[in-house]
Amino acid sequence: QGSLVESGGGSVQPGGSLKLSCATSGFAFSQCGVAWYRQAPGKERELVSSLNAGGGTFTYTDSVKGRFFLSRSQSKGTFYLQMNSLKIEDTAVYYCAACREGGTYQYWGQGTKVTVSS
Repeated sequence: QGSLVESGGGSVQPGGSLKLSCATSGFAFSQCGVAWYRQAPGKERELVSSLNAGGGTFTYTDSVKGRFFLSRSQSKGTFYLQMNSLKIEDTAVYYCAACREGGTYQYWGQGTKVTVSS
């Protein structure tokens, strides 16, 4: 049974940085694509960034391009979301996901809250 455990959320002022981590276990992480989603209050969940299973194709939603960076460590079985130049509108609960299958991800983290405020 696979699982994802997130960490790294918190409160930060506009312009600050945070790094989210997603530790994986119980499945072949190296063979899976990964992603970060977020859901802001009153809004639908949106895909923030993804990386395909081969590790060669990154996607970023337009609002975070150049500010957020997804990375993964095969040896640690962990992937990350480095978030720089944070804006108030980045406030949301962030979820990590792994192993895309049939149009959806098989494994999901519990969510970690990111609050950007002055």
